[in-house]
Amino acid sequence: MFLSVFQELCKDPRLFVDGISTRDLHQGSLGNCWMVAATSCLATENSLWKKVIPNHMEQEWNPKHPDLYAGIFHFRFWRMGQWTDVVVDDRLPVSEDGTLLFCRSATPREFWSALLEKAYAKLNGCYEALEGGNTAEALVDFTGGVSEPLSLDREALTEHADQRRVLFQTLAKAHSRKALITCSIRPADGEHVESVLDCGLVKGHAYGITAVRKIRIGESLLGICGASRIYMVRMRNPWGTTDWTGAWSQGSQQWNQVGRSEREKMGLVVRDVGEFWMEFEDFCRYFTDLVVCRLVERSLLWPWGHWREVRCRGEWAHAPVDSCRCGGCINHRETFLHNPQFMFEVGGEGDEVLICLQQEDRRMKRREGGGENLPIGFEVLRVEVNRSCRVQCFSEQAASSVYMDSRSVTLRASLSPGRYALLPTTFQPGSTGRFLIRLFSHTRIKLRELKEDLPASSLWQCCLSQPCAVTTVHLHRASSLSQSKQPGH
Repeated sequence: MFLSVFQELCKDPRLFVDGISTRDLHQGSLGNCWMVAATSCLATENSLWKKVIPNHMEQEWNPKHPDLYAGIFHFRFWRMGQWTDVVVDDRLPVSEDGTLLFCRSATPREFWSALLEKAYAKLNGCYEALEGGNTAEALVDFTGGVSEPLSLDREALTEHADQRRVLFQTLAKAHSRKALITCSIRPADGEHVESVLDCGLVKGHAYGITAVRKIRIGESLLGICGASRIYMVRMRNPWGTTDWTGAWSQGSQQWNQVGRSEREKMGLVVRDVGEFWMEFEDFCRYFTDLVVCRLVERSLLWPWGHWREVRCRGEWAHAPVDSCRCGGCINHRETFLHNPQFMFEVGGEGDEVLICLQQEDRRMKRREGGGENLPIGFEVLRVEVNRSCRVQCFSEQAASSVYMDSRSVTLRASLSPGRYALLPTTFQPGSTGRFLIRLFSHTRIKLRELKEDLPASSLWQCCLSQPCAVTTVHLHRASSLSQSKQPGH
């Protein structure tokens, strides 16, 4: 059953009540904690949610001018490289007693989160399409950023402090640059998705990380903490309840021995219901998966050290044999090089790059019997520095992604100076679809598609015979070379 927000659900409704906050969000009966966690991250930054809810003041209910109320709301989501407009009416699904079934605000007359969820469901085809989704994808849809999923080796992180320190520094750096971070505990095969651990954490549930702190401990607290500094993360449960029961949980021994002023001095403050602190060592002991969504601004005034982005669109498509562009992964060596090819060059002393391959989201096709993503991935081949046309024979593999049936596949790689060919592929030959490549680097890189099989002809070629063979020589090592004398020396 659907009821209109205006009059049927509430006599004095509002899009926002006292602004927008993470405490506005409560998950309903829909299994979409992944989306609620992403929405919670969205609510932390005004510049982010104002992109998703444009002209929010004009969309607000005005009790002085009820005649201006049209009963429709406008949202925007980032899809395949551009912002997509979605318009919905104000009718929301309710139970038999008239309460909202799905996402709702802690304030009964505030409806931005429920309407946002409806717009996102429309974008994806239906509410059912939001069951069991992916936080990494939702963060991209809400921000236009790039999500990097990270799988954590709990055993190694628990045993090796240096590995914990590297991961902590990665998260602290990302958080300081406004990245959005979520985490979860992966259930074992056959295990219930929402099973609760003894420590209160829920498996398969998406938590947001709202702060990352390295804190120096005063002498009075050394006995409690056992170290001169502690590494802490602040978490948020989108369900709105603080359920962590370990060290530094609400009412724990650690909190009871630290006064309010000392907490504020240490930066250990809790802003909203559902937030809690935990030591990073405990975090590494329990959590198995991280998603770091880095925000990208395409401007000329680029801060040093931040990611630069270039992107290209392409398509895996059937065509006449000579130009078929859906050759499958590198296992299919006879057709692999038929795939679309893109070229980029790394200069200087080399660079770290982040490559994201994204296919069209197929959830919206569920009603038509589709909805399953293609298994996709990509290969990066090192090619000649003067190459300007498509690769025709196998060359050195510089990097290779995993193949997954997810909407996007991401790979971070450190590349030495040189020219590279990037080949996005489906796993099996013959699969078709459109895709977007996003390449991020710390230096300026150009990305372009290689379309020609041979170099362009010139006027001189009509006077020359065509080559009948090509020989490539790779020099791997040289020794005992005497330095030639320069003129004048």
